[in-house]
Amino acid sequence: MPDRRTGIMAGMHALLSAFAPIWVLTGIGYAVGCGGLLGEQAEAVLGRFVFHVAMPAALFTMVSGASPDVFGHPSMLAFAASTAVAAGSGFVLVRRVFGRGRADAAIGAMSSGHVNSANLGIPVAVQVLGDASFVAQVILFQVLVLSPVILTLLDSGTRGEDGRRPGGGFRRMLTMPVRNPIILASLLGVVVSATGLRLPAALTHPCDVLGAAAVPTALITLGLSLHRGSGGGGRTRGDRAETAVVVAVKTLGQPLAALLVAGPLLHLPAHQLLAVVLCAALPTAQNSFIYAREYGLDTGLARNAIVASTLVSMVTLSVATWALGP
Repeated sequence: MPDRRTGIMAGMHALLSAFAPIWVLTGIGYAVGCGGLLGEQAEAVLGRFVFHVAMPAALFTMVSGASPDVFGHPSMLAFAASTAVAAGSGFVLVRRVFGRGRADAAIGAMSSGHVNSANLGIPVAVQVLGDASFVAQVILFQVLVLSPVILTLLDSGTRGEDGRRPGGGFRRMLTMPVRNPIILASLLGVVVSATGLRLPAALTHPCDVLGAAAVPTALITLGLSLHRGSGGGGRTRGDRAETAVVVAVKTLGQPLAALLVAGPLLHLPAHQLLAVVLCAALPTAQNSFIYAREYGLDTGLARNAIVASTLVSMVTLSVATWALGP
């Protein structure tokens, strides 16, 4: 019993340590916005930097050094199923219940099912699980499978539902990987990984440096958005209800779906079960906010879902660690 209590306390400490950078960097962004230090266009400029430069560099580095053949593992199948349930539910609820368009519903899907696997999932996994190997698989799945689906919906939704901006149909769908830096960088990484190319340090090191800027810059941008949003007159009851539904799907629905699939359906061992549920219980990634901002959509849902789910997930992650931990 003392060993279990010690392990749980270590897990709680790991959670707090992992969450601290998120709050600190978001708070810095909010303070910078309050002081007007970077000007009125800071959020737009930093957001575009993340989407077009830093994030593609990070994804290329990550994918080119990994192998995507891990998706057939039962643990990964369980996580993928929970993602499909959460993202699909978020899309349907935001579109049908709250009357949003396809692109906004795609942001709802991403806010419901795209977990903060990198800057939060890795430190939590290292401390609670002992290694981050499964989180690496989750990152690859989200980069190579989930993100292209979301970006396709965003592209078709912002171009096809507006009568003044007709969609490009099948031709536009085929050219999207070339036009979208996120997908292009991921595909290039897959090519490098599949062919076994060893890139020179003169190329990989700049990508590493640029990629390291993606997460902190995204959090600073999120903080700037929080300051801008705080002066917008407040949220309506519908906005609050929409955020609450999305956060509930993300922090409760996805881990419960993961628990059901990994446990009664696949009968995974205890350690794998904990890994799947912990990853599914991670909060919404800041990518949803960056994507919404880049596509000119209302960023309120993504921004509020990130903040609220990060708060709630501190409880759900703690419960999962206590209930399923060794």
